[in-house]
Amino acid sequence: MPAAALKPKPTQSTAERPVLLEMPCAPVEKRPLPPGRPREWYVTHNRRLKAMRLAIALLDSGVYLPQQARNATIRSTAELIGVHPPSDTTCHMVRALMRYNRPTATRG
Repeated sequence: MPAAALKPKPTQSTAERPVLLEMPCAPVEKRPLPPGRPREWYVTHNRRLKAMRLAIALLDSGVYLPQQARNATIRSTAELIGVHPPSDTTCHMVRALMRYNRPTATRG
């Protein structure tokens, strides 16, 4: 059998086709936030949670690099997973989460 016949067929990139997101079976039980903090703390806390949910959904859908996550992409993902449209600040935070702690090539 020729070697060319044994080569696997090239697969289509996830960037070129939509990927279905796995939706959780049941939402996580919400707990009340601790009382007595300044309002800004609650705003920042909720923004971080939203940014994490969006970053996870983007990664699940095949968007792996912050450069691929434009505001429109993040907002369409928010609509898809049932989250209110994020602000520009939250979109920036999503990209920062995707960038944070990425392994870099080491020189050896």
